[in-house]
Amino acid sequence: MEEIIGPLARRYSTATVLFHHAIAERLGLGPTDHKCLDLLYERGSMTGSELAAVTGLTSGAVTGVVARLERAGHLHREPDPHDRRKQILRPAADGARDIANLFDQIQADAVELVGGFDDHQLAAIAEFLARSTQFAYQRAALLRTHALSGGDRSRGVRTTEGAP
Repeated sequence: MEEIIGPLARRYSTATVLFHHAIAERLGLGPTDHKCLDLLYERGSMTGSELAAVTGLTSGAVTGVVARLERAGHLHREPDPHDRRKQILRPAADGARDIANLFDQIQADAVELVGGFDDHQLAAIAEFLARSTQFAYQRAALLRTHALSGGDRSRGVRTTEGAP
């Protein structure tokens, strides 16, 4: 258990970050731009303020991300039909094709990676990944909330009550 939640998880996290940096470079994007675009693909169209809330980026940083993604042909902005002061951010179809082409081979290799696991093992892997994803989103929100409240950055987010 300690190996999984300690050194192995840390190594996996680092490898994943470096992998996504390489993908971003290949697409001609910065890592933050790439992951913001990924969030738009995952969650669908959203406003800049919604993207800022999900990522923890400032509104100014999101403005920069949106401008770069739009210049690179990965994003379109449309007026919000309910509030003309806002814009809806939508991934561009041309950009999606570029990303799909890159991921076709990666996905084929990933299928090979899990090819030796039986259905029970695959279900356990899927559940672990789903739980890990939810855990990461929750911990990111807690860390941001703690930082915004002026908490002690050197001690993490644990409170005296032992809350996660």
